[in-house]
Amino acid sequence: MYIKDLQLKQYRNYEKLELNFQNNVNVIIGENAQGKTNLMESIYVLALTKSHRTSNDKEMIRWDEEYGTIKGTLQKKNQQVTLQLILSKKGKKAKLNHLEQMKLSQYIGVMNVVMFAPEDLHLVKGSPQVRRKFLDMELGQVSSVYLHELSQYQRILQQRNSLLKTLQTSRDRNYLMLEVLTSQLVKHAVKIIEKRISFIKLLQDWASPIHSQISRETEKLEIIYKPSINVSDLTDLTKMEDEYIKQFEAEKEREVSRGTTLLGPHRDDLVFMVNDKNVQTFGSQGQQRTTALSLKLAEIELIKEEVGEYPILLLDDVLSELDDYRQTHLLNAIQNKVQTFVTTTSVDGIQHETIKQANIINVSHGTIISTSR
Repeated sequence: MYIKDLQLKQYRNYEKLELNFQNNVNVIIGENAQGKTNLMESIYVLALTKSHRTSNDKEMIRWDEEYGTIKGTLQKKNQQVTLQLILSKKGKKAKLNHLEQMKLSQYIGVMNVVMFAPEDLHLVKGSPQVRRKFLDMELGQVSSVYLHELSQYQRILQQRNSLLKTLQTSRDRNYLMLEVLTSQLVKHAVKIIEKRISFIKLLQDWASPIHSQISRETEKLEIIYKPSINVSDLTDLTKMEDEYIKQFEAEKEREVSRGTTLLGPHRDDLVFMVNDKNVQTFGSQGQQRTTALSLKLAEIELIKEEVGEYPILLLDDVLSELDDYRQTHLLNAIQNKVQTFVTTTSVDGIQHETIKQANIINVSHGTIISTSR
């Protein structure tokens, strides 16, 4: 799949923009704070309805404007699709072929993207929240069922946390409602965990040989799911549910005293092992970067396997963060295979055929000043 064109209105520092793209590599060049990352972000948001930079949609609307619009034409193997996202201070609307979608889960997954930005290099050494977000965003693209379960889980989690805060200050603690919400939460939790474990096995299958290749056959990567409740060995959902209920009962008083839910998928984590050592704790910066790069390249192949087409790759200021060897490996892996967008302040020093043949887009002050091949 590839995006043929993009239109922006009142988006970030773009008042109005219309661009056509090549189905290969498109390099967006500009000084810092000129709008190149905003352009990259808009493609990501068009696909996933969320930004990788902010959780506040209002920040994406141009200053003093009521709404912003992102629109693009996606060419897939068997069809052409028009996607449109309208951002307003009241919320957002998603349209496919000009028809508004009642649920975002019906929209997400039509256009698949993989983003690789400098913050993704913190995927390994960053907080568990970063790794959970990675899981949720990537799994959500290939499984609408997962998106639904996650949405329901988050809704009930909010209700449960609100109740725990009430019980925290209540003299007469009636736990009946808490038990009802716990039971509902657990039903969604085990389905989320089941999907995550299955996804991680697929990711491992792709990432391990890629990591071995980048490390010149000297390193073995293993990805381990680390749930807050040890249910990884349980394959039966009913048994998982029983274990969850048992653990929640044991933690009930502590949760009430803390006023928050202490167990569940929102507390789970990923562990990356290189040569049987936790790379987050014991790995060098080079090993951590190789692991992050392996994961991103694995994502590309995994999405291709799941949906039948390669996703669009977004490389936001990441080439300058990689040494020549990893940079070359990345560019070799995508050459003539994946529509790719690269943002950079300059292509000087990047001696690779993929960049030499790219479509160049120059950006300044929220305006496209030139395009060339």
